[in-house]
Amino acid sequence: MSLNGVKGRRELKHEVTSLDCYLLRNKLKHFMKPDPHAKNNGKYLIRSVYFDNFDNKVLSQKKEGLLDRDKFRVRLYDYNMDYLNLEKKSKRDNLTFKQKCRLNAEEYERIRVGDIEWMENNTRPLIKDLFVQMKLYQLKPMTVVDYQREVFIYEYGNVRVTFDSCIKTSFRNNDVLNPDLAMVETTPNVVVLEVKFDEYLPDVIKQLLQVIDRRKGGYSKYQYSRMFG
Repeated sequence: MSLNGVKGRRELKHEVTSLDCYLLRNKLKHFMKPDPHAKNNGKYLIRSVYFDNFDNKVLSQKKEGLLDRDKFRVRLYDYNMDYLNLEKKSKRDNLTFKQKCRLNAEEYERIRVGDIEWMENNTRPLIKDLFVQMKLYQLKPMTVVDYQREVFIYEYGNVRVTFDSCIKTSFRNNDVLNPDLAMVETTPNVVVLEVKFDEYLPDVIKQLLQVIDRRKGGYSKYQYSRMFG
């Protein structure tokens, strides 16, 4: 199944403890490769600002577990303000689709202050898509979320196992480009384990994941952050 030419992937989320994370990491590293793009000891920092409205449309859809929902965010890595992506993450049944395009700092700042008319006829389809959603549902950048990510890759099945920790929130401050933005840690002892793959999850990875005590989660980093805002 594809959505706007993007192939869907399966995505499982679990909450694990820091100890579980440590034990599982030591097992995975014998079978999976670390992300080659991660420069800081196999880890990198992710900062995202999520879009929502006054009725908390996106948050409510997530809490209710709707199988057909969309989420917009602007994301940067390792606090590199020169490289921003606008991303749209969509859920259709049990598949996840992600679309993205480049965005510069000036464009984000215009979006942040509500100057959005330029988006209507932009050549990037995702910009136009966000414009429509902002007009229809009054979406706006709502909350900044920071976390540290560690990634392991397994080529068969195109598997990515990620550990997201040190999840922090800005409450309702959307100044994502501010390096001095005040952030508060949400759940110090929780690590969000995500497993992403195409058609199948290889048995060797499935067996490794069974050794930990985990809860299949409906929580997301955005949901965590809004619990504190």
